[in-house]
Amino acid sequence: DTFKIQTQRAFLDVYLADGSNIRLDIQTSDTAERILEVTCCEMGLPRELIKYFSLFFFQDHDDRALSVVKKVADFELPYVSLQSMKELHCKLGIRKWYMDPSLDRLLMDCRASLNLLYMQAVQEVKRNWLKPTERQMQELELLQKNANKAKFLELIRETQFYGYVRLDPCICDYPEEGCSADICVGNNEINCCIKLPTNQTKEVSFKISRLKSWQVTFLAGTEDGEDTLEFRFEYNDSGTWQWIILYTKQ
Repeated sequence: DTFKIQTQRAFLDVYLADGSNIRLDIQTSDTAERILEVTCCEMGLPRELIKYFSLFFFQDHDDRALSVVKKVADFELPYVSLQSMKELHCKLGIRKWYMDPSLDRLLMDCRASLNLLYMQAVQEVKRNWLKPTERQMQELELLQKNANKAKFLELIRETQFYGYVRLDPCICDYPEEGCSADICVGNNEINCCIKLPTNQTKEVSFKISRLKSWQVTFLAGTEDGEDTLEFRFEYNDSGTWQWIILYTKQ
């Protein structure tokens, strides 16, 4: 009602991690849950495996950077959401929705789910989201060249940050205010690669087991005129509780 979008027939593109897309014939009132089911059906993914995947809004930047904006809620109307996010130039894509790499094994026997996992893994390597060693990288390139998807996925599970969700660069107040940080979340940790004012980098891992409480606050119209999302959590560092704060522009 807010965007005065009538229920009518429309086409919606759902993008895969390799840049290809599936064009769906939908109703503008179709929910994300319905669109995910149709997308998976088009790909030949069995119904019992759909729960391991989800729809996401993402931005594919000119500098080859990739931003995963948000997971689409099941009740959300993707067509309507995309209309309201036109200025962000977002696309709708399908990605796996779990952080435990061992679950990959449950999906390896299905060709459709194997392809989805493989495309996303290749994408994350190209975008430098993962940190394979030089030897691992050489082996991965050889397996990719030979199109050995199963072996590729077995090896990539051993690389650093595989299965993590990577966020856009943030500003944090640890170890001091004004530091920029690259953040990824997975394996029960919040991993931050922090750039210090001295231009040195420091990698810090905040273990979820040592996190006491957290809160998210939307700050509208900060000093520079931009909206900001503030995420803070209380963390036990060597027996002392302290608040760690992360800021990201909206």
